[in-house]
Amino acid sequence: MHKPLLSVLASLFALAPPAQAAVETEIALAPGGYRWLEQGGGDGPLYMVISIEKQRVHVYSGDRLIGAASVSTGMKGHRTPTGDYPILQKRQWHRSNLYSNAPMPFMQRLTWDGIALHAGHNPGYPASHGCIRLPYAFARQLFALTKIGTLVEVTQARLSAALKFDPLVLGDPGSTVVSFGPATGRPPVLPPSDAEEDGVPMLDIDPAIFKPRLRR
Repeated sequence: MHKPLLSVLASLFALAPPAQAAVETEIALAPGGYRWLEQGGGDGPLYMVISIEKQRVHVYSGDRLIGAASVSTGMKGHRTPTGDYPILQKRQWHRSNLYSNAPMPFMQRLTWDGIALHAGHNPGYPASHGCIRLPYAFARQLFALTKIGTLVEVTQARLSAALKFDPLVLGDPGSTVVSFGPATGRPPVLPPSDAEEDGVPMLDIDPAIFKPRLRR
């Protein structure tokens, strides 16, 4: 596949919303409510889109919407940052290191400085200290579906699927990699220095990424 064709496909993919995105306006959820449209993770890559404005999360398998739930994001002074994040750590029973040892069931860490998905009080408006609170039963089911590295996109308003071609794809006709764009809104935060000792999973980076290309 030639580069011009890849560029055209990338443009069409970015501009044309997936068919399942139309379901977004059809799901009525009360605070604390959720709904699964499909059981299991499906065949496509699993990822989430969370809207701060709409206080909702949509769970996708590829371009298919498989679940939706009410959320509660960060209150004024503790706003949940927008951006793209992989799940860094998962703990079924976890307590906050920052806020009075508060329970955080089905915790899925997005940053090393305190932002995570977890089950919690879900009034339908921003009420957390930055985390994304989920309905308890939904958090439990979601926890069973995700893996370390599952992608989560936090947006201001959008809930529709928005997978896009990685820039590397456009420069490599043989590549079929699809991913979110680079994280925005926050500087990168390294894990604590004693993370290895505490059993915190670390993310490996393939050194081949940084090898310079040879000119032909």
